[in-house]
Amino acid sequence: MDDRKLRILSAVIDEYIVTGEPVGSKSIMDRVKASSATIRNEMAELEKQGYLEQPHTSAGRVPTYLGYRLYVDSLLQMNPLSQSEIELMNSMLPDEYASEEEIVNSASLALAELTKCATVVANATPKFSVISKVEVIPTGKRMYVILMITSTGSIKNKVCRLEFDLTNEQLAYFSNFMQENLEGIEVEALSDDLLERLETALGTYMVTLSPLVNEIMKMSREISAHEVSFNGELNLLTCDAFDKNEIMSFFDRKKEIAEFVSGTFSGLNVMFSNEKDGFVISNSSLITSSFSKGGRQAGTLGLLGPMRIDYAKYIPYLEYFTDRITQMLSRREDDEDN
Repeated sequence: MDDRKLRILSAVIDEYIVTGEPVGSKSIMDRVKASSATIRNEMAELEKQGYLEQPHTSAGRVPTYLGYRLYVDSLLQMNPLSQSEIELMNSMLPDEYASEEEIVNSASLALAELTKCATVVANATPKFSVISKVEVIPTGKRMYVILMITSTGSIKNKVCRLEFDLTNEQLAYFSNFMQENLEGIEVEALSDDLLERLETALGTYMVTLSPLVNEIMKMSREISAHEVSFNGELNLLTCDAFDKNEIMSFFDRKKEIAEFVSGTFSGLNVMFSNEKDGFVISNSSLITSSFSKGGRQAGTLGLLGPMRIDYAKYIPYLEYFTDRITQMLSRREDDEDN
């Protein structure tokens, strides 16, 4: 494709993103520096090539999915963030003493508010994560907290109520049992078969201690599973570009969405509904950017909206928030180590 066609395609998409109306040749003449007739001919060629389409015979053109893909991959020029935008985004984030969950959720909420789109947060699957510590802590009558820590820094705790109080001997036995049988094991290796073997290995302690083993298995599944959360769902439900039933169906499929988003952790990605089977929201785009903690991939923040989205403006927003999340999480980890 020659340079003039590329400039015309870029101008059409920029204009369409702003107006939402089909774009005619006269509206982009100043930008392309060509006659109206020349632009019309080039737009007709772009339509034949599948980058533009004409909703009505007398109307201008609008971009197709292929037009957006070429635009995002090759033509897009990002808007630099202004100082006032940076200050606004920083004001929407918590202070450095906030928890990891608060930091990530605040960034997700802020991005949804600024873009009037929905945002999605998914955690990274802890590859080769192994159990480094399991503790059971008495907290009251027949109440125990199970604490599990993994090599990738994941920490899970769960309150477990038993039908009886455990003796010091039973607690000591359980602690040694966990150390010998679970510490150093990959989280993803904790299968139902392993659970049965562990329960059998408890011997005479099976009746009293197997409820704790069951809870530990549940915690391991939570750690190894993709977790996903949304903000700004109402922005999509009130968007005229979408079918409301598709939106509701999408948000009801969190597990599938988490698995879908999990393949986009590395760097920045822009995806369109046309490219992904099972992505049920027609005419939509999903922009994702990964964030890290202590040099390790920690998760992804995604922006979900219509295909006609202001990519030049919103991608810098998304990247700024994921950069700030990375900075804040890594600083927290350094402080904890010290």
